[in-house]
Amino acid sequence: MKDQVFKAMRDAGKPVRPGDVAKALGVESKDVSKAIKVLREEGKVTSPKRCYYAPAD
Repeated sequence: MKDQVFKAMRDAGKPVRPGDVAKALGVESKDVSKAIKVLREEGKVTSPKRCYYAPAD
């Protein structure tokens, strides 16, 4: 799941909300939020502004 979320975030090309990623992937928003939490702990995702996430550069 986290690989799918990370790919969708990269493909978006801009900071996205978990709900937007969930809609794009056709999955539950809570599952996307869990994946984002793991990606943030790994340092692969940052939050440029509140409730928006983007791949770390």
